[in-house]
Amino acid sequence: MPNNQTVLIVDDEVNICELIRLYVEKEGYHVVIAHDGQEAVDKFKSTSPDMVLLDVMLPVKDGWQVCREIRAIDNTPIIMLTAKGETFDKVLGLELGADDYIVKPFEPKELIARIKAVLRRSESYSKGENAEEDGELRFDGLRINQATYEIYLDDKKIEMPPKEFELLYFLAKNTNKVFTRDQLLDEIWGYEFFGDSRTVDVHIKRIREKIETEGKNWHLKTVWGVGYKFEVDQK
Repeated sequence: MPNNQTVLIVDDEVNICELIRLYVEKEGYHVVIAHDGQEAVDKFKSTSPDMVLLDVMLPVKDGWQVCREIRAIDNTPIIMLTAKGETFDKVLGLELGADDYIVKPFEPKELIARIKAVLRRSESYSKGENAEEDGELRFDGLRINQATYEIYLDDKKIEMPPKEFELLYFLAKNTNKVFTRDQLLDEIWGYEFFGDSRTVDVHIKRIREKIETEGKNWHLKTVWGVGYKFEVDQK
């Protein structure tokens, strides 16, 4: 069924691009293809796709650099494609702002499922869909609004991609309750994420960099050997 959403596929292997195109177009998406990093950045700027499937190993500019340049423009969802699968690559991609990753070779059904999941979250982020009627959490100088996917710290708007927002909102909604990394993976990502608990660590790190400040009665706390919690001093 046509949905008017555009997917930018970036891979230097023509056959891989055409294979992905086949499955993605079958789901009703419009496809744009780029075979090197510079072409990817140019086509991103000219077509404004709804999401990007981005290979790591590219000529001219590698996937990491392309990811950086896209993130400097906006929060369009990015799924990294890697043939390596090392934890370092996965974590680096997430640190640069990628929303997900998938290791080649992959099953087409899994790729489509990940595309749909990432786009659903992106749509909720931009439109405030599927939110609670009164979804704003308020703490000392911090407001987290689920209806608008907006965060304000001391009245300053904090930019945060969908998964970071959802992770923070979930922890803050369950104040002082500890969750393991696996529980958070299940709650926020909703499907098996290669069992890589460092995914959670990376997102927690990025959230802390954006909201941690002195003099507040709340903070995102690591519970060593267990997981994380949003701790609020009740005194």
